[in-house]
Amino acid sequence: MCFSAGASFSASVVLAVTGVLTLKKAEHKQQYLFASIPLLFAIQQFIEGFVWLSLSNTDYAFINTVSVYGFLIFAQVVWPFWLPLSILILEQKPIRKKVITYLTIVGGAVSVFLAFSLVYYHPLAQIVSCHIQYKLSFPLASFKFSEIFYFMPTVLPLFISSIKRMWVFGIAIFVSYVATEIFYTEFALSVWCFFAAILSVIIYYTISKITEGNRKDKMKQWWKE
Repeated sequence: MCFSAGASFSASVVLAVTGVLTLKKAEHKQQYLFASIPLLFAIQQFIEGFVWLSLSNTDYAFINTVSVYGFLIFAQVVWPFWLPLSILILEQKPIRKKVITYLTIVGGAVSVFLAFSLVYYHPLAQIVSCHIQYKLSFPLASFKFSEIFYFMPTVLPLFISSIKRMWVFGIAIFVSYVATEIFYTEFALSVWCFFAAILSVIIYYTISKITEGNRKDKMKQWWKE
């Protein structure tokens, strides 16, 4: 599979539309953080489109640093904390909520560490075989098992959550992660984010199920009264 600026910009448009529809589908403010994920992915993919342009066209070289940092802020700082927090806010069952709280704390720590690293260690990006390879020189970046600390808060809450159909998104993200690590090892950061962005359209389905469940609960309560 070959990626490009066009692929990133096209994905951004689809995700932006999906994101707006998902936010409109949300009925309560507790759902907004989770429902906004496709829209945030749209912004992220739009930014990576400019990373592609800055690397492939010298006329856009001046936006390279800004676009690379913009993409990495989403990929490494926003998601480790935003995703578990958005699920934590939705969770109602005490035990599951407690576990997700711990994972959110882990995610927050990961976000802080990666934010610090982006400030003090300058990342670079290059196009290799139709993919963007991000070179991260900060501590632990090359440590074989460091990815588990990113994986825990961004994937596990999707399986721990009691929200109906949340596991569908979890399986999709997990399978895309495994596939990326196997087939796109050197470009995992860019490729997995692309797959995760596209798969975030599932959130529309998840929010729809939450809304449907809430309406059924209201109907049951109405009949009891």
